[in-house]
Amino acid sequence: MHAPPTAPPRLSPRSGLRRSRRGRRSRIPGPAVIAALAAALLASVLAAPTAHGQNNAQEIVGGGDLGPNVLVFDPSTPDIQGKVDEIFERQESAQFGDGRYALFFKPGTYDNINAQLGFYTSIAGLGLSPDDTTFNGDVTVDAGWFNGNATQNFWRSAENLALNPVNGTDRWAVSQAAPFRRMHVRGGLNLAPDGYGWASGGYIADSRIDGQVAPYSQQQWYTRDSSVGGWNNAVWNMTFSGVEGAPAQSFPNPPYTTLDTTPVSREKPFLYLDGDAYKVFVPAKRINARGTSWGNGTPQGESIPLDRFYVVKPGATAETINAAVEQGLHLLFTPGIHHVDRPIDIDRADTVVLGLGLATIVPDNGVTAIRVGDVDGVKLAGLLVDAGPTNSDTLVEVGPAGASARHADNPTSLQDVFVRVGGAGAGRATTGMVINSNDTIVDHTWIWRADHGEGVGWETNRADYGLQVNGDDVLATGLFVEHFNKYDVRWSGENGRTIFFQNEKAYDAPNQAAIQNGDIKGFAAYKVDDSVNNHEGWGLGSYCYFNVDPTIRQDHGFQAPVKPGVRFHDLLVVSLGGKGQYEHVINGTGSPTSGSDTIPSQVVSFP
Repeated sequence: MHAPPTAPPRLSPRSGLRRSRRGRRSRIPGPAVIAALAAALLASVLAAPTAHGQNNAQEIVGGGDLGPNVLVFDPSTPDIQGKVDEIFERQESAQFGDGRYALFFKPGTYDNINAQLGFYTSIAGLGLSPDDTTFNGDVTVDAGWFNGNATQNFWRSAENLALNPVNGTDRWAVSQAAPFRRMHVRGGLNLAPDGYGWASGGYIADSRIDGQVAPYSQQQWYTRDSSVGGWNNAVWNMTFSGVEGAPAQSFPNPPYTTLDTTPVSREKPFLYLDGDAYKVFVPAKRINARGTSWGNGTPQGESIPLDRFYVVKPGATAETINAAVEQGLHLLFTPGIHHVDRPIDIDRADTVVLGLGLATIVPDNGVTAIRVGDVDGVKLAGLLVDAGPTNSDTLVEVGPAGASARHADNPTSLQDVFVRVGGAGAGRATTGMVINSNDTIVDHTWIWRADHGEGVGWETNRADYGLQVNGDDVLATGLFVEHFNKYDVRWSGENGRTIFFQNEKAYDAPNQAAIQNGDIKGFAAYKVDDSVNNHEGWGLGSYCYFNVDPTIRQDHGFQAPVKPGVRFHDLLVVSLGGKGQYEHVINGTGSPTSGSDTIPSQVVSFP
């Protein structure tokens, strides 16, 4: 177990005079020269503004160690299994705890490993390719802590590893916010817990599973730009784009939605070792991708040395973080909980903001946590934004209101950026995430108003809207948004596209009047504004479970204008256990849910 080495100190351009390297003593300048030098130095200090217009003489140095919650192993590290088990014991049931961990493995082969992952734990290889780091063993998520129910196995990840599973099949029984990225499983993959208890949806990208993927009890799943040896089951909604070996389109029987390619994609940035030097690899954008981005020679993208990142540790102020960005540094958030008293502003094109170990940002005093300017190519990845007790108008904002620049050649992307309102304590926000910039890619997000945990109640963790999209040509791949008081998703921009959507309406609505939307019963889970002329979606599902008042009726799960350019493929709504009912699927189209069971009502296409 080792921490990355501390980067050597760098001389600032404003470091001043260096000592003479000659053996003889330097001449001591006279008082007049000293006074002139002092005046010049003072003037240069006063002329150096920070990101907030204040004066700051100190350059922010990039690089350095990654903190105590990043554990780095190599094949010779003693008792790897014991150390991994120790983290799992802390995190197995710590659903709303404050522990955050990233487990990194240097390239090589590791024998007899079973890395069980609990909450807020990420595991990853440090090679440029998944095959550089091989486990003769497993990376396991199961649900023993919750009596075999995997529907709350959130907030964990596995990336950039090759697995030779001990029994031929690896188990990854997860639900939301648990990405499986850039993995190579030399065998099968089981997405259900031991005993085949419930599981509620997940995400695979840029991965190769040589054997069968067996979802069993998984209710829904999205797989993108990958390769599988087969897929042998579906419950409600299994969606694929750009997946070699995916089952053929067959929704609703079985409910497979299959697109040959993904229109636009960019894989998540990741930390790796180039010799002994830590770098972050930023994969290139792909158009109409199919299969993995690796495995066919050197991957396409850019490597950025760690010393070009400000390594953000808990306690760093938003002022310092913003000054680092203004100075030209990227941001690497270490595992932990980071409070900010003003927005983190990313106004420089191509800035990378990468979180390790589910790094969590909490906005204090009702501020927005992260704001991205209307600039090209910003990459936000691997972050959990947790609402504070004072209401924030927005938690994540991409582009200012009225953003108009085009970014199709180099879009901003958000990957594994999760938003939470309540659960870990009282939190409030009007809107979870707002996308104003055109051409943005939202690749795997879970925007969640908590239905359990602390600080939960219809008004206690009030949050009216999950995702608001105002930009044009925005693409969402793997969109999970749940439990908001009004619209979970509202799309106001033109030419929007969503591939896979998973939603539950808010459980805790106290009565029918609380969700009344004018003359409409309930706010749609996914609404496209009447002004929109072009929009398209594939594999979208919404579920209701009104357990406080099971008599509640929801007019529809989806609402959209009836226009030739607005098209939906493979929609469904489900009444969970008969707690409430949908009258229709979209607008006034589609038969009602049964109200007494979980059989989905389905519409193959709209209009």
